[in-house]
Amino acid sequence: MSEVRVTAAPEGRPLAVLLPFVPPAPSRWRWPRLRFVHLVGLVGLSLVVGGGAFAQAGSARLSALEVIWKWSPLLLSGFGFNILMSVLAMALGTAAGLVLGLLQIGENRALRTFAWSATQFFRNAPWLVLLFFAMFMIPFQFRVFGYTVPFPDWVKAVIGFSLPVMANMSEIVRGAVASLPSGQWEAAESLAFSRRQTLWMIILPQCVKRMLPPWMNLYSLITMATVQASIVGVTEMLTLTAQVHAAEGGRPDLLAPLYGFAMLCFFVYCYPIERFTLYLERRFQLNQ
Repeated sequence: MSEVRVTAAPEGRPLAVLLPFVPPAPSRWRWPRLRFVHLVGLVGLSLVVGGGAFAQAGSARLSALEVIWKWSPLLLSGFGFNILMSVLAMALGTAAGLVLGLLQIGENRALRTFAWSATQFFRNAPWLVLLFFAMFMIPFQFRVFGYTVPFPDWVKAVIGFSLPVMANMSEIVRGAVASLPSGQWEAAESLAFSRRQTLWMIILPQCVKRMLPPWMNLYSLITMATVQASIVGVTEMLTLTAQVHAAEGGRPDLLAPLYGFAMLCFFVYCYPIERFTLYLERRFQLNQ
């Protein structure tokens, strides 16, 4: 920005003062931030409008909101089953992925190659293919000491969902360990720590902050992916939604509200997790 300059004016004319020209800041259109309550209200409004758009005359026929209220205990129980499958799949996949990720950074070349190959295979395979693989390759019952032990479909679905969780968790562990400065390993070596002690006492505790945000994001993804279990016959929320729609006579005006209610349940559950993940990312970046 230039300085203020005073110029001499001819006789009979006022003195001119030249001020620096500041160009106006370019205007940028910014999308308004929608709060969580606003988004829930928009989705709820879409349910009401979607239910009323196809409404037909007749006092004996229940409205879309009345049908949702009538069947909400059953639908919410199915949603709770989705959450149960996601929690179990996340726990199983996290434990297996932690082991696979540590093998990726191990000293044994054969184990390191095996762990890398398994990670890349299950990480890039379609989740639905892995689900079908678990459903049809695992027997539905086992014979143990003369007793028949059933193996239900939802347990096989949990195993199928845990496979991509395992692969992604393995990559999260490997990336978190690789992101630490090499001086941590050198300092532990100078203090005569073994490799196992270095990992469990120095490296992994520092990786928790780096792994937590992507781990929470992965949980949100696996929660939304549990609806794929309806394709293989597991009775979860989407399956119950289809059964409720059939029980109400297959009315076209109930299609959008019922599936919109399922969408709303997943949104209300996953959106706070996503916001908390962003909060943790900002907090951990400031603390580094």
